[in-house]
Amino acid sequence: MIVEIIIFIITFIIAYFCYKHKCLHWMYDKKGIKYVPGIPIFGNTYNTVFVKEHFFHDIDVTYRAFPDEKYVGFIEGTDPVILIRDPEIIRNTTVKDFDHFVDHKAFFSEDSEPLFGGSLIQMKGEKWRDMRTTLSPAFTASKMRLMINFMFETSNNVIDELKDRVSKQEDIHVDDLIRRYTNDVIASAGFGLQVNSVKEKDNEFFLMGRDLFVFSFYQRVLFFLYTLIPWIFKVLDIKLFPEKTMNFFKNIVRSTIEHRTTHNVYRPDMIQLLMEASNDELKTKDTDGNGSVGFATTEEAFKPKGNARKWTEEELIGQVFIFFIAGFESSAGALTTTIHELALNPEVEEKLYQECKQFRDSGNSLTYDNVAQLKYLDCVINENMRKWAAAIIMDRTCTKAYELPPPREGAKPVKLKPGDVIYNMVNSIHMDEKYFPNPEVFDPERFSDENKHKIKPFTFMPFGMGPRNCIASRFALLELKVLLYNLVVNFKIKKSKKTLDPIVLNPADFNIKVLGGSYVKMEPRE
Repeated sequence: MIVEIIIFIITFIIAYFCYKHKCLHWMYDKKGIKYVPGIPIFGNTYNTVFVKEHFFHDIDVTYRAFPDEKYVGFIEGTDPVILIRDPEIIRNTTVKDFDHFVDHKAFFSEDSEPLFGGSLIQMKGEKWRDMRTTLSPAFTASKMRLMINFMFETSNNVIDELKDRVSKQEDIHVDDLIRRYTNDVIASAGFGLQVNSVKEKDNEFFLMGRDLFVFSFYQRVLFFLYTLIPWIFKVLDIKLFPEKTMNFFKNIVRSTIEHRTTHNVYRPDMIQLLMEASNDELKTKDTDGNGSVGFATTEEAFKPKGNARKWTEEELIGQVFIFFIAGFESSAGALTTTIHELALNPEVEEKLYQECKQFRDSGNSLTYDNVAQLKYLDCVINENMRKWAAAIIMDRTCTKAYELPPPREGAKPVKLKPGDVIYNMVNSIHMDEKYFPNPEVFDPERFSDENKHKIKPFTFMPFGMGPRNCIASRFALLELKVLLYNLVVNFKIKKSKKTLDPIVLNPADFNIKVLGGSYVKMEPRE
């Protein structure tokens, strides 16, 4: 009897998801939206779920299936998503008609994952606007001038470590080394901690941060189930991330705030800025200016309004935490792939070296105010972010009824209702030969002063677009440029037997990571 009941339940569940999957087909057909049929339960993400391909591959297959469409249907598990392929519609949904698409897709709720769910990325509506207004002064030019010193200190630790390892003719495991760099930069600039992870390999801060990004099979299963039945996690109080790790970061922030308040300690880092923000003492100075540190720098796209909101300690901790998440992994991925590409493209590496050498030999020391003079360095970083952007997509949730233009000539407009999700494509557009000829070729000259005006608006979006762009683009670009400059003037980056050529992404990771890891040889400069 029990066996029959189990068989009935399993059959019912399969039949339900098959029916739900077919309903998505009918919905897209009715709206005149083209789509790839996919597989029940998994939709168009079967290869991602079973670690056969990187998520970018699954989403890119749908993007390329209909090259003449302005947007297409995508089935993410059991949820419908519209992939926006047209740069003009991307402009509309992220900037011009932003008030219809204010929110990101809700990946985590505050109930299930308070630090993730309560972060700037997941906040919604007016609460998001208020937090963005609160945090914006923390990322202005004047604040970055102070924070760049933390990057120099950490970069010097990396160079000292490499001098020792290079002399032993070791292959350099770039992934590990760079994640130690970004970890230490965030520890210093975000949490006020002095950490040297290249020397202290197993320090607690680094291990706790690394654990957030190493998903076990159990966590992958939980994450997939969370996308299918999120309410179960709230009812059963199931956590996706280790509670020990989350409490570790909470306690660091709380104890640091308490110590500084009690002893009147000041340090120009993220915790200090949030302490000032909580007391409404953090203001943007008129003298800040745009402070661009490169072509990809984003700016604030809306004017603050209303009085400052009073934030709870938990809400402020969430912002330091998401600053760590973005700074640790996204910046590490960008640096790792850039170094890997330099090893595969020696002519690019040599041209970059000549620029950095000339800059140094002219008596310059790298600062916030002169980093923009290294134009080829900026081109190299931009080209890497074109090929290997951390973003992949810009997700938006419809917050006010909206009408998309017809997906093709002769079709009808498509009406969106609140709650509908769209993905504005990033990486697929970056790799579309229509916008970037020979997209597989690593060619920094695309972003030279002579050529960058040819880049069509809304086809290069590594930090997102519109009011919900990356608030910390200046910080991220500085973090990349400081280390790359010091690496190139001190070492020649070369391909080794273990350097994967061409780069293939690790399907087991949602982030941009090279399959098997990135390895290069480095030789000291004479």
